[in-house]
Amino acid sequence: MITAQAPSSTANLGPGFDVFGMALDACFDTVSVAEEGSSITISSDDDIPLEYTKNTAGIVVDMMRTDFDIKPGVHIKIRKGVPAGYGMGSSAASAAAAATAYSNLYNLNLSLTELTRYAGYGEQASAGSIHYDNVAASVCGGFVMVHTKPLRVINLRPPENLTMCVAVPDVSTPEKKTQVSRGVIPEMVPLCDVTTNISFASSLVAGMCTGDISLIGDSLQDVIVEPARRHMIPALDDIRNLAVSAGAAGVTISGAGPSVIAFADGSIVDIDSVGEAMREGFGNHDINCKIFPCKSAKGAGTVQ
Repeated sequence: MITAQAPSSTANLGPGFDVFGMALDACFDTVSVAEEGSSITISSDDDIPLEYTKNTAGIVVDMMRTDFDIKPGVHIKIRKGVPAGYGMGSSAASAAAAATAYSNLYNLNLSLTELTRYAGYGEQASAGSIHYDNVAASVCGGFVMVHTKPLRVINLRPPENLTMCVAVPDVSTPEKKTQVSRGVIPEMVPLCDVTTNISFASSLVAGMCTGDISLIGDSLQDVIVEPARRHMIPALDDIRNLAVSAGAAGVTISGAGPSVIAFADGSIVDIDSVGEAMREGFGNHDINCKIFPCKSAKGAGTVQ
């Protein structure tokens, strides 16, 4: 039996829709795989689909088993640590851990890009389509940028002092939440909005490369996707204003939401104070939330 663990993640980071992602050490999913029988079976104490064709990890293992013509079946045991449906890459963490564990079980020696490609198939279970920002972050760790044609993952190490805080609201989310939230994004946008987002995205990458956390925070702006999703997080403006007043460099929606993530320079800012400010922002709208102070995480790997 091989057991792998993969971190939660945040995606988009403002202007980087479907391109930027970052691994977070806030929480982790753990997936164990063992050769057993002639088909794929799944067990878990969590409320997730156990039919492998509807399960993120099961879909990943099925694709790998088919592509590498591996005959024996496998039993997959999943322990969820990443909350599902809240913009922290829950399905991606399971997919990344499953791909890593199965690759190690059969010594497939896959590259990080190949592992990302297989993990991407798991996103179909929750999002209805393959996208790689969260899975690339969970597989590779750190800050990632994803090219899709052909698939290529560019991995950067974030600044050492960069700290984050994710506020996860206690609200109900629709089934297939990611698919729903992607459905509100406009199919056509003005060229001026495209160039604005490219400018913010470029400066965010520059901030990552130079260690300029203030620049990273200033670049967490999005004039295309966030406006279309703003109605899904009515507390966003309050949270942003309060978190920045508490020292955050910038605030944005975490992935497809409804969680919100703040970025700060941990060497000069108390991230717990930022978290309490975010809690107050949600509270102003009569919404409770959980707070996850965190830093960038390493990517998926095997554990004992």
